[in-house]
Amino acid sequence: MAKKKDVGKKGKYAWTATVGEKGQIVIPKQAREIFNINPGDTVLILGDEKKGMAIPPQNMFTEIMKKIFPSQTNN
Repeated sequence: MAKKKDVGKKGKYAWTATVGEKGQIVIPKQAREIFNINPGDTVLILGDEKKGMAIPPQNMFTEIMKKIFPSQTNN
């Protein structure tokens, strides 16, 4: 079961989730509602060995991909 943590700033959230046997996590309902994540949606998971993991909003995909692969997006 996921739990929300109030981090004290408007628009800032933190949740916990348990990783299942197959490595799956369930995005908490409140997070799915706030960030408009629906069944069948694709999410991008970013990772940095020092900073951890993040799931950016879908509307940021193009901007993120341009930063990751600049030579392939400057056509």
